[in-house]
Amino acid sequence: MRRLEDAFSPKSDAELLLRKLILPELCGRLWHTTSEDRFKSILMSGTILVKPDIPDDKRWSTIAGEERYPYVRSIGGVSLFDFDQFNPSDFDHANPDSYSSTHPNSSWSTFIPYNETWGCSVWIEIDCALPQLIRGPALLAKWRLDGCGRKFMPKIEAAHLGDIPRSAFRRAFLVRKDDSEFHHLPIDIFGI
Repeated sequence: MRRLEDAFSPKSDAELLLRKLILPELCGRLWHTTSEDRFKSILMSGTILVKPDIPDDKRWSTIAGEERYPYVRSIGGVSLFDFDQFNPSDFDHANPDSYSSTHPNSSWSTFIPYNETWGCSVWIEIDCALPQLIRGPALLAKWRLDGCGRKFMPKIEAAHLGDIPRSAFRRAFLVRKDDSEFHHLPIDIFGI
């Protein structure tokens, strides 16, 4: 029987190499990922919005309607990747103790190195000192306490309750399909 995670495994050697390149950058830090166009909108507005002006059919996992929205969205948060306690080997399918092996239903690889639907992804590093931040382990505890069956990536997903101001951005970079490098992006309005 195929694991769900296998469906999200790299589609090519180039994607696998890019994933291996990007994971060391992501691990140990807090990130938000978005499309290139949405990143430009974020810079223009000066914030990552909880409720951006994006149709539901263009947002992650919203096709089943509001009652099935992902957990972080249902609590009024911005979804983040919390890689603080992770290193690249935690995502190695061959390692039986890896996150991939212990959480086979997690959809993390849909986003790393990039969202295939977009053909690229912008990764925005977020300051970990935000006051309304719920880190991955604490969010997992809250999800369990809430008895919620909504979609969630245990331990690796964090939430910021409310919008995230641009002042909380530390850096950003772009990852593209069929490109073996990632490209640093300016995080101020003058860079667009």
